[in-house]
Amino acid sequence: MPKAGIIYNDVKPIATSVAMELKDKLTAAGWDVYITASLGGILGYSQPHSPVCHTPIEGLTPPGFDSSMKFTVVLGGDGTVLAASRLVAPCGIPMLTVNTGHMGFLTETYLNKLPEAIEQVMTDEYQIEDRTMLTVKVLRGETVIWEALCLNEMVLHREPLTCMCHFEIAVGEHSPVDIAADGVIISTPTGSTAYSLSAGGPVISPGVNVLQLVPICPHSLASRALVFPDTESVNIYPVNIPRLVMVVDGNGGCYVLPEDRVYLERSQYQARFIRLQSPEFFQVLREKLGWGLPHIAKPTSVELP
Repeated sequence: MPKAGIIYNDVKPIATSVAMELKDKLTAAGWDVYITASLGGILGYSQPHSPVCHTPIEGLTPPGFDSSMKFTVVLGGDGTVLAASRLVAPCGIPMLTVNTGHMGFLTETYLNKLPEAIEQVMTDEYQIEDRTMLTVKVLRGETVIWEALCLNEMVLHREPLTCMCHFEIAVGEHSPVDIAADGVIISTPTGSTAYSLSAGGPVISPGVNVLQLVPICPHSLASRALVFPDTESVNIYPVNIPRLVMVVDGNGGCYVLPEDRVYLERSQYQARFIRLQSPEFFQVLREKLGWGLPHIAKPTSVELP
């Protein structure tokens, strides 16, 4: 019996009801179906009085989800997709992402097209697009006190108010550099259209094997976005006292103390997206962010008064 999964945003009634209906439909068609809320992939925050909050990356996978699962349907918005990727990437399960949110930049289809999409997936009429993920770790000495998979970006900044931070950052074996800024972003190509875009970083096509470092509001004309090979690891040493806060994919993270080190590298796991048609990144940029839309035609001549 083939096996499928459903991951849904249980905060949204429409996603919940569709998940239950889809489970019944797949079960009736002879599939073994496992269902879970995306909450399990939402990263928790460690607290100042209890900074160690270490759940191993592989420890988030829900019961029943494993490498034998042919696909999982993800019902929600971009946040749900980010959470789902952490749940299933260690098992290599392809995700059919269905938008029940707002922008849905990471989603493949919409609810009104779900019946046709499911038929297409059940008959293996699709392609798989792999997206780079990051492994993010906070180390105290040689002890890992927090870790997570990251599809979009890692952000390190000060709280509760935005103010100048100092970071010593080493990319690969290169000499460390000092950056003074409100914060720093380490982004994957997928995350280049998220926070790093708003902070002035470039858009990077998903198939390019690079990462990028983007300072947030740097206090220097020399500190600008840096794109580097994803074969290079990154070590960040915070200089600020008493602490900084790190956020991964916008929904979880931990406090980083002056004696800690943030370590990032390209993960051995990838987010696997089901594509019902050939991937068209520029079309998504145009539809979701307005990139490359034609300008209003200018008049060929101007009449002077």
